Amino acid sequence: MNAFRLAGDMTHLLSIILLLLKIRTTKSCAGISLKTQELYVLVFISRYLDLFKTYYSLYNTMMKIIFLGTSIGIVWYMRYHKVVKQTYDKDEDTFRHHLLVLPCFALAFLIHRNFTFIEIFWTFSLYLEAVAILPQLVLLQRFSNIDNLTGTYVFLLGAYRGLYLFNWVYRFFTESHKVRWIRKLLPFI
Repeated sequence: MNAFRLAGDMTHLLSIILLLLKIRTTKSCAGISLKTQELYVLVFISRYLDLFKTYYSLYNTMMKIIFLGTSIGIVWYMRYHKVVKQTYDKDEDTFRHHLLVLPCFALAFLIHRNFTFIEIFWTFSLYLEAVAILPQLVLLQRFSNIDNLTGTYVFLLGAYRGLYLFNWVYRFFTESHKVRWIRKLLPFI
């Protein structure tokens, strides 16, 4: 594992833990999009279907369990906690997130590395994760006053995506490529 991936993982984990701590300590989810959080749960469930099938490393297994558990915990707090759920403003969180799921799945079905169940869902998770932040960004645009923790959470998510971009660039230049499948699909690149 390279430093960019590790830094990306830690930044993403920090963003989730920060959000969970904000919700637990303030007993409020004001300014947080439940729809984005539900999309992240769907991202992690579809990405980690191999959790009980294939063992890669203790680090990998623990990170998968932590990401799943914390994301489900955040959604639980926002939907079911008697105090926290009252602070969720569904009238402001109006992005139709379900409209993102089908195009991402269709794209994963059409453009993937291998035509297997796990690979299709893993690819779907990549496409969905790329747009999962949209409901949160739309919600933040509507709020005139954004608290520091929510702003930091969104910043850390952006930093995580940026570090993963560096990870893929680094991997492109340092790892051997047996198949450049995207070049076969899109020869004009």
